[in-house]
Amino acid sequence: MNILLLGANGQVGWALRRSLSVLGRVTALGRENTAVGCGDLNDAEGIERTLMQLKPDVIVNAAAYTAVDAAEENQQHAFDINAQAPALLARLAKRLNALLVHYSTDYVFDGSGSSSWQEDSPTGPLNVYGASKLAGEKAICASGCRALILRTSWVFSTQGKSFISTMMRLIREKPALSVVADQWGAPTSAELIADMTAFVLRSVIVEKAPLTSSILHLTAAGETSWFEYACFIKQLLEEAGEKPLAEITPVTTSEYPTPAARPLNSRLNTESITALTGLTLPAWQRGVERAVVERLWYGMR
Repeated sequence: MNILLLGANGQVGWALRRSLSVLGRVTALGRENTAVGCGDLNDAEGIERTLMQLKPDVIVNAAAYTAVDAAEENQQHAFDINAQAPALLARLAKRLNALLVHYSTDYVFDGSGSSSWQEDSPTGPLNVYGASKLAGEKAICASGCRALILRTSWVFSTQGKSFISTMMRLIREKPALSVVADQWGAPTSAELIADMTAFVLRSVIVEKAPLTSSILHLTAAGETSWFEYACFIKQLLEEAGEKPLAEITPVTTSEYPTPAARPLNSRLNTESITALTGLTLPAWQRGVERAVVERLWYGMR
């Protein structure tokens, strides 16, 4: 299997380098141009030239504009990366008869209610980022290419900046913290996303498992609020012998305004992907525990 991975230096992309390697030859490209090809989604001609040269069987697009608040002032850039570029990849995938794997977000929903969102639930993004990701989904589906769109939420990894790294620093440095307690979702590790991507690809391409929908939801099991998530990180630090640590106080979203509105309900129903793979998704706590322990082990502040 000939796989082209775009966004290879991001949280999910970095994990995909390992997970996809068991399926075949992986060409991993970041934003920089290399002798192998162009991975810059702003460079449409370079992307087209690269795909026509490599002729991949599978295109995995892990690149995205993810600066949620900054997107409010950089709408065109967000749509260029999250909508126009996926539309181009979809057209090229159709020309090559390649499978396009693309990642989307819980932010395509309006966050109402408390039930988990199904793949076919009505969408209604609250911010520019969510609108740009939804536009990308629609462009891919309208292209007629073979596609798999994986929606996920609250992504983190051991490496790089995430809620975990930020909370570990603030819990150690501040006497008190306020964390939003009325937004709910499932923290999901980049490693879980990458491993499940590889497993789904193997199921669909190698084992010819029927893919009844081009959109699947993928998160860790369970649910939590940002406040409870922060408290769990603090608990792990305490169990590791660290003290004193900040007191964490719950606040509402209205008490913590941000440039971009956030959905209160980011719960995603994952029954379809577990039925397809036959796998049980791990509890969100396990991935967070692993990330915190690894950061402690390697002395990452």
